Amino acid sequence: MAGVSTTDRAERVPKQDRSRATRQRLLEAAVACLAEHGWAGSTVSVVAERAGVSRGAAQHHFPTREDLFTAAVEYVAEERSTALRALFPQGAAASGRRAVVAALVDLYTGPLFRAALHLWVAASNEEQLRPRVTELESRVGRETHRIAVELLGADESRPGVRETVQGLLDMARGLGLANLLSDDTARRERVVAQWADLLEQTLS
Repeated sequence: MAGVSTTDRAERVPKQDRSRATRQRLLEAAVACLAEHGWAGSTVSVVAERAGVSRGAAQHHFPTREDLFTAAVEYVAEERSTALRALFPQGAAASGRRAVVAALVDLYTGPLFRAALHLWVAASNEEQLRPRVTELESRVGRETHRIAVELLGADESRPGVRETVQGLLDMARGLGLANLLSDDTARRERVVAQWADLLEQTLS
């Protein structure tokens, strides 16, 4: 069997790079469209145009609309998790729990949360989409909880600690919902300060 030539290998690597770059552009465009236009206004054609690729290229990477949007929200969720860890390489001990609480709340006030919310609403009415979004939300929720525990230095073997951390994340989601309709910055800052104090008392 003939081996792969050096030329073939050289051509394949740039092609793979282009494919990865196209996929990433599609994912980022899908999240932006979902956040701006909602599920009804976010078609594969609209996303492909925004990403600067053909509809055929989009469908090569993501055969169905459901594939595209669930992958898009998952992709950005993973990116945000990575960024959150990078903000606090030393954990809460070096940065202070208030900073960690504020960063966790910020996860629910950006375009990712807005896009995810549109996806959840669509899933409540789309039988084909619902199991994918339910599984995705469960996975993202577990990962976010795990990161929160790690950053806060929380010992979940102590009574009430797990529920306190989960309560923080539920509160953050609620603040994200409030922020969808109006700028809720001032109230959010007061709530973050109060939760940071509560966490110090519970986790110390």
